[in-house]
Amino acid sequence: MMVQDPLPAPMTARRSFFFFGLSGAAAAIRAQAPRERLNLLMIMADQHRGDCLSCDGHPAVRTPHLDRLAAEGARFRNAYSSTPTCTPARTGLLTGLSPWNHGMLGYGAMAPRYPYTKPAALREAGYYTLSIGKNHFSPQRNGHGYHDTILDESSRAESPEFRGDYRAWFASQAPSLDPYATGILWNDFRAKPYVHPERLHPTRWTADVAVNFLETYSRPQPFFLKVSFARPHSPYDPPERWFRAYRDAPVPAPAVGKWADRHRERNNAGFEIWRGDLGVEQARHSRQGYYGAVSFIDEQIGRIRETLEKKGLLDRTLILYFSDHGDMTGDHHLWRKSYAYQASARIPMLMRWPQGMISAKRGQVRSEPVELRDVLPTLLDAAGANSQRPLDGASLARCAASDGAGWRDSIDLEHDVCYDRSNHWNALTDGKWKYVYHAMDGEEQLFDLAADPHETRDLAGDPTRAGELRNWRSRMTAHLEPRGPAFVKGGRLVPRPERMTYSPNHPKAG
Repeated sequence: MMVQDPLPAPMTARRSFFFFGLSGAAAAIRAQAPRERLNLLMIMADQHRGDCLSCDGHPAVRTPHLDRLAAEGARFRNAYSSTPTCTPARTGLLTGLSPWNHGMLGYGAMAPRYPYTKPAALREAGYYTLSIGKNHFSPQRNGHGYHDTILDESSRAESPEFRGDYRAWFASQAPSLDPYATGILWNDFRAKPYVHPERLHPTRWTADVAVNFLETYSRPQPFFLKVSFARPHSPYDPPERWFRAYRDAPVPAPAVGKWADRHRERNNAGFEIWRGDLGVEQARHSRQGYYGAVSFIDEQIGRIRETLEKKGLLDRTLILYFSDHGDMTGDHHLWRKSYAYQASARIPMLMRWPQGMISAKRGQVRSEPVELRDVLPTLLDAAGANSQRPLDGASLARCAASDGAGWRDSIDLEHDVCYDRSNHWNALTDGKWKYVYHAMDGEEQLFDLAADPHETRDLAGDPTRAGELRNWRSRMTAHLEPRGPAFVKGGRLVPRPERMTYSPNHPKAG
């Protein structure tokens, strides 16, 4: 798909290449002897919102195994997904680039090829590379450099002959059963316990495959293993025991700001809605299933960690955990994802490093704004490999080993039109403030995240905050100006009511 406005060709000099030049940080990354090269384990979930960790202070969610990773490493509390839907988020993860530079400004198909990708780079660096679970690549068997992929792509099938590996396994185990018999749709607000035996659940399958890989791995080269869970993305269908676990839990009611009245009316009468006040009881029931799905994933991560320990691999493996984006679950009368708000754009980001990899305090909570683009540089850093191309991300390991000087002061967020023309925006945040520019009509929002973490008070119209608003508007203008007059003209932000899903930097198909 081509962009609609004739923007200038991308210029290398205008790349937002971010180099993290921390004094002393490089020295803190200790070189590994050739026979001590680290394994790399990247665990991700789909649609896990950043506040749904008990170590983040959530009053109900139980995540003891993720909490342990945080206690033995670092938690980045201001971690974000720049374009918070599946495919653009995963493109940033794959390439180490910002949305404008990897080319996806909204939800669409990932390109068949990219000039530089995480699995290809690590394969070139001497790693055996395997992806288990959800990729959402296009075509679906596209490896982007992985030696192998073992897929759970839910019901997505881009071609008649495609069947995911989980679906094939399910058919071999239970040929007379319908894997979707629970009856909840893929973007449904309803929640219900999984109707089949727990061992057939895709979350359990994903962990089982990962555990089997770790138990049997005998190749001479170190591994890069991606374990990608398809939950807690709807359907909210944890096993019965995890659904019951939150029956009497202190599930918080949705956060709703006065500014969110515009979202109160339900956009349709079906179950796959993006907007609508469904009432506190429905939101509670949805969250009961969502929290159960989070805890079920946490439990499976505990099994994976236990396997690493049994095999003597834990202190030879860098572990990262994060999500591609969050889930509104009724906050501000919104559902699903693609929004600038914390429940959609903020994600968990945890890192546990092996003894001797970096000189850094364990259990630290970092406040620097980080993003999915930082994962690739982190893995390259741990692998002792250099990027062959400029990246927009930077190493989280170097951040954890530093005092933070020289790190970026904010992170850019954006999403092209999704669900409705009104949902089209750019945002900037440093974790303390957030500025949102709505592209349809130029409306602005400003939130003081330190005082109002749930974004219930929009300060854009508060005259006492006019200076803060001007400051963030100026920063947004500087950020978007290199994109050309479709974004900034005469030094002013320009409304963009038309769709622009792909930037000029998106690789051409084929």
